[in-house]
Amino acid sequence: MNNSQNNKKVFVLFVCMGNICRSPTAEGVFRTLVEKQGLEDSIVIDSAGTHAYHIGEQPDSRSQQTARTRGVDLSKQSARKVKPSDFDKFDYVLAMDNENHIILADMCPDDKIDNLSLFLDFAKGRAESEVPDPYYGGPNGFEHVFDLVEEASEGLIEDIRQRHL
Repeated sequence: MNNSQNNKKVFVLFVCMGNICRSPTAEGVFRTLVEKQGLEDSIVIDSAGTHAYHIGEQPDSRSQQTARTRGVDLSKQSARKVKPSDFDKFDYVLAMDNENHIILADMCPDDKIDNLSLFLDFAKGRAESEVPDPYYGGPNGFEHVFDLVEEASEGLIEDIRQRHL
């Protein structure tokens, strides 16, 4: 499939629990990478949470600060909850950890299950399979999340190029 021939957009959704730390960081990092590679007209990016704790709120200030120091702006995002229609819309539904993957798998229609993955499945050579929740930890947790997200974003863009563009 060649995206330039059929103008099909690729839709990517990042999901964590509350949509204020990990998934907004992933959305911001991936959006920045997509823009640097000139693919913003081909890839649509969003994030959501499996729980409704923070609907309408901006990303956690610590996530925003970590991202800002690395040239990524998260300030225009606001938290939302995953909805069943997301599985019809998004080509990639990427869970940050196993717990959220299980919740998403329970919601996901059988014919869309192949679109659901752990985000770190795209991080090459990484022993970790989950992006840990930094919410209750110190600032180093947010730095670690950013590092993991950067690695997985590189692998994801490569997968999208190979499969869709």
